[in-house]
Amino acid sequence: MTTIAGKRIALVTGANKGIGKEIVRGLARDGLIVYLGARDAVRGRAAEAELRADGDVRFVALDVTDAASVRAAAEAIESAAGRLDVLVNNAGISSAPGSRFRTPVEESAENIRAVYETNVFAVVTVTNTFMPLLLRSDAGRIVNVTSKRGSIGEEGAWVGRPYMAYSTSKTALNALTAHYARSLAETSIKVNGAAPGHVATDFNGFRGTRTPEEGAAVAIQLAQLDCDGPTGLVFEDDVRLRW
Repeated sequence: MTTIAGKRIALVTGANKGIGKEIVRGLARDGLIVYLGARDAVRGRAAEAELRADGDVRFVALDVTDAASVRAAAEAIESAAGRLDVLVNNAGISSAPGSRFRTPVEESAENIRAVYETNVFAVVTVTNTFMPLLLRSDAGRIVNVTSKRGSIGEEGAWVGRPYMAYSTSKTALNALTAHYARSLAETSIKVNGAAPGHVATDFNGFRGTRTPEEGAAVAIQLAQLDCDGPTGLVFEDDVRLRW
């Protein structure tokens, strides 16, 4: 096993495009070695090639919904780096493939289950699989990319269409964030949620009002918190959100 001295090691899931790619870019510019996780090897390699100008970016094949793929990615990073300092759980979907918007009374359990598979259950799989590597870090950081739509109490969170499957998956993700933070309170690991805001990506048909770079900023900041930084909270920019 080879370790990489003097460099912090990060993994970003779902990182070949959009906010995830900008998180990789920002962390690489800050001097981290960043593993760019993506299901599609062609797109992942293309993103890696593009971002190499910004720093040390390395593609790793990773389908967050496939436990074997997650284990293989963990083994590859362990072999190359020996530990993981930053995990950004960015991979997410808004609905099942081919699904259309539905009101809550029209929504199906099947669609909700499909969204939760990526947005909630996969976060548990990835986080738990990489936990041994994170515990080897002297300052591990976990950032879960969430959404203001996951808030129950935040003003403005429910504006527009409710997207119940997506919104409730982010509510669940916020709860996972709190549970992990509490369970890891006696370690050096901090766990927080990053809400990027309404970002223009293919996720929403590029209708957002913020750029992917603007949306990525909060995750980049939370990934590099000092030892006295917060844990178990959700932020949009520098503002703590109410759940």
